[in-house]
Amino acid sequence: MNNILIVVPTYNERENLPRMAQRLLALPVAVDLLVVDDNSPDGTGKLANELAAKHPTIHVLHRTEKNGLGRAYIAGFKWALERGYEFIFEMDGDFSHNPDDIPILLDAAKDADLVIGSRYLGGIRIINWPLSRLMLSKSAATFVWIVTGMPYTDPTGGYKCFRRTALESLDLDAVHSNGYSFQIELTNKLWRQGNQIVEVPIIFTERARGRSKMAGHIVSEAFFMVWRLWFQNGCRRSPRNRPPATG
Repeated sequence: MNNILIVVPTYNERENLPRMAQRLLALPVAVDLLVVDDNSPDGTGKLANELAAKHPTIHVLHRTEKNGLGRAYIAGFKWALERGYEFIFEMDGDFSHNPDDIPILLDAAKDADLVIGSRYLGGIRIINWPLSRLMLSKSAATFVWIVTGMPYTDPTGGYKCFRRTALESLDLDAVHSNGYSFQIELTNKLWRQGNQIVEVPIIFTERARGRSKMAGHIVSEAFFMVWRLWFQNGCRRSPRNRPPATG
């Protein structure tokens, strides 16, 4: 077992999973892959089992129903903590997140509790998004900053590396959000606790195969979650425990 785990939730990702596994196995750093499959009707779970049977670093966690990205990640995080992984990644399984960026995020994690792969740090690096989708994402980032005070350019981004200790500090059973709001909630909880959080630039590419899982209810959930996080922080726009200064 390696000390790095990549958690990849899947739902109807049969076209992408074999290529994703191949790319991860070919990285210059040794990683394990955990596929968290939500009972995909296209047979993704069965394919994941076949890959795991061939490669000891590939693991599969089957869930009986599709009840949200956040729930899939929570299940994957618990699985990782039970087995002692030191660095736990979350990333999409559709190649919108480039597997080759994993060593970059991992290097940044040497001095951080959470590393966020940012689509907006130092400029916009998104390929094949319509203007409406880009405006929604950028508006969400601005809204999160205005309400919560979190100083991060991409709070809704889903390409992250957590240190084990950071995830252990969270009550994962108390996290109930999904989608955009899940990403915002976990980052906000760690920020409020004074954890060291850094961003590194990535290039995000809209999926070329399969269908996007984006839906309207994800946006509304995120809107209300942001206000809830602000209230949880005592209507403050700064953490009670500030992270230590760096440099």
